[in-house]
Amino acid sequence: MAWREVPRLQLGWDVGGAHVKACLLEDGAPRDIAQWPCPLWQGMQHLDAALHHARSRWSQAWDTGADHAATMTGELVDLFPDREQGVARIADRLAQGLGPSLRLFDAGGDWRPPHEAGLHWRAIASANWCATARVVAARVPDAILVDIGSTTTDLVPLRSGRIAACGASDAERLATGELVYHGVVRTPLCALGPRVAWRGRKVNVMNEFFATSADVYRLTGDLDPAHDQADTADGRGKDPEATRRRLGRMIGCDEGDADVSEWLPPPPPPENTPRGAGHAPPPPMRSMRGISCGSTPSHRSISTPGRPSAVRSITASSTASCARRRPANRFP
Repeated sequence: MAWREVPRLQLGWDVGGAHVKACLLEDGAPRDIAQWPCPLWQGMQHLDAALHHARSRWSQAWDTGADHAATMTGELVDLFPDREQGVARIADRLAQGLGPSLRLFDAGGDWRPPHEAGLHWRAIASANWCATARVVAARVPDAILVDIGSTTTDLVPLRSGRIAACGASDAERLATGELVYHGVVRTPLCALGPRVAWRGRKVNVMNEFFATSADVYRLTGDLDPAHDQADTADGRGKDPEATRRRLGRMIGCDEGDADVSEWLPPPPPPENTPRGAGHAPPPPMRSMRGISCGSTPSHRSISTPGRPSAVRSITASSTASCARRRPANRFP
């Protein structure tokens, strides 16, 4: 029997406050991607459960001593009194579950062992957007990266192969508009606007946690069931009738007050139809599917709608192969 070299296995992780995403790489190429729900605000046992699912799915990675690399945003959940403790506790729990090979990505492009997480917590906290941007910038030098996840949307300008973002931390990026708390699953609909169009007029919406963006995208068919992992606002089903019932509550209606077709937004006009030629523009929620990212002709838009697992998980490990360059502006 011919001798065959054992492939090198790596696992990239992104530990969020609501999901854990992971990507298995074999000899540098993605082999499998998975996402598990992880309501971290309810306790660290949910992170333990996600790691257990991963180990069951990819037991050979643990058997062969695979390398592990991780980013995180879960330090923001209110389980922790502050982000410093959140980074330290997540790093410690990951180290227990993944072993001594684990390295944590920081926004400066360095890889930190878990025992250094407390010292470098500011750079490690919520640095996943930077990991993604570094990978994309190495392949598409001039672009606006749009990463639409379950909870947030990252808008990252790339110029000449470098990150040209104005903000670095979550607080700074919220201020500049480069971090938008608008996702395809978990965003409360009442946060998206005070009024909606209904039967030819504008009506107010209720400022209650009655429905989420997942209800809209589920009804339009834009949300892959594999990524529809969060609990619904009322804790009930995800079938069309239950989804319409939640949407109706937002405007004080019952599901039976309208035909099934009325709960769906009108289709967008054909591409060649002049603006205002008898077609209403699609509602704001629909615009997420083809979000416009800047008007600079020299920039391309790289969009990843609703696929946090596909981008953020891969970059946690693949950034190790990128040049250790510091990007522009706040990243000189």
